[in-house]
Amino acid sequence: MSSDTLNFDDIQGDILVGLPKRVQQYIIFQIGNNVAGFKQGLTQLLPLITTTTQAMRNRAAIAANKKAAQEQGKTPELLRMSGVNIAFSHAGLAALKVNDNIRDDLFTNGQQDDAQALGDPGAFSGFPIRHFTPSWDAAFRNKTHGMIIVAGDSNETVAETRQRVEQCFNVGGFNATISEVITLGGHVRPGDQRGHEHFGFMDGISQPAVKGVDTSPNPGQDTISQGVILCKRDGDNTSLFRPSWAKDGSFLVLRYYRQLVPEFNTFLEKNPIREGNLTQKQGSELLGARLMGRWKSGAPVDLAPFQDDPDLAEDPTRNNNFNYTAQNDNRGANCPLAAHSRKGNPRHDLRDMPIPIPLEPHRIIRRGIPFGPELSSEETVSGMTSQERGLIFVCYQSNLSDGFAFIQKTWANQPLFPPKGLFPPVPRPGYDPIIGQVNNAESARSIEGADPLAPTGSLSLPMEWVVPRGGEYYFSPSLPALRSTFAA
Repeated sequence: MSSDTLNFDDIQGDILVGLPKRVQQYIIFQIGNNVAGFKQGLTQLLPLITTTTQAMRNRAAIAANKKAAQEQGKTPELLRMSGVNIAFSHAGLAALKVNDNIRDDLFTNGQQDDAQALGDPGAFSGFPIRHFTPSWDAAFRNKTHGMIIVAGDSNETVAETRQRVEQCFNVGGFNATISEVITLGGHVRPGDQRGHEHFGFMDGISQPAVKGVDTSPNPGQDTISQGVILCKRDGDNTSLFRPSWAKDGSFLVLRYYRQLVPEFNTFLEKNPIREGNLTQKQGSELLGARLMGRWKSGAPVDLAPFQDDPDLAEDPTRNNNFNYTAQNDNRGANCPLAAHSRKGNPRHDLRDMPIPIPLEPHRIIRRGIPFGPELSSEETVSGMTSQERGLIFVCYQSNLSDGFAFIQKTWANQPLFPPKGLFPPVPRPGYDPIIGQVNNAESARSIEGADPLAPTGSLSLPMEWVVPRGGEYYFSPSLPALRSTFAA
């Protein structure tokens, strides 16, 4: 394991800081037969890759620009900036003949091989050996070699930056060294929905702080070892067995999620919580908040159990300062045990076990961006989705089995998690109502305790409102690794 100080010039910028963006493209590609030409193109791409140092500078410039505008009573002008990162699949490492003994079986086998275990919908074929094929979009059903992330302040900036990226690989020319499989394009939502995903909830609030990176964490924000996110750093439990070039790289999970927003809204409208003097609309909003674990503003229901509190949501010193330890909350009174945010980050639920279970190995850093248009009036009236929208989900970790895959399989998809639900009269939690997926042999999902007046009552979830349409496991190498091992 490495305990020396991080060099932010060595680490790609999306991992620890995040590329500032209003618009983002994920260019998924195949490397052509001219591998030497691709490596030469990668050498030309290196100066365009955004490091953590540059990402920090960009974010500082945005903050300073906003502050200056506020002091002058003006609306801040949009700063023009872009960012570029690159990541490779296991098939990509093999194409480049890079020593890929990186000690992560999920990465080696690819996400499509893991789709059944993740609970993705699909079908079996073949006899006597049955093969599972997920119901993914066609572009994700074959092996891809890599993904280039292009982020920016506008469509124009992203298009110009993409053109510079493509020039490195002669895209559009006779001797192009990569071919595009698919480009996933996302953008932040407009107006007061900026920062919210398509169901309407504020996203990306509960991120962990990384030791030596986030030096002033907010109250309630847990600080994790560098090796939980970066390979071959303290906290990476596979560090000694990994190749030297893996240092300061991170595994990137890509998931392409379709969201059925009108159907989700219809479910909330038909199942309002009858609490006190709440109107039907307020009861529906309360149900949505309890399913998510936060109100649409981002205020946690553990601290604001029955009414939204936008001031709390906007206060970083308070909006994460809770541990599900409020009186009676081990029974899900304030926040249901299976709420999405509680499933993904159970906080003290694990520490309060007779034998405490460490939470740190299962923390991830989430990136990503929404895609698709806002709801149309026709969709709102019909309650049926007719246009593609959702979330391009991205997260980083040093171990896929402990990170994303663990959270999805062992927490979101496990109706007995958190384990407090094993002991009556505490309710059986149920599935994560947002991303939990049933085993293919099962027919329905449910959640207990959605209604605070009926802590052991079960609410049937008639459909999965978040549908995976594809994805892959990638590795985002350090800049030194890109120079010495991947490029010409």
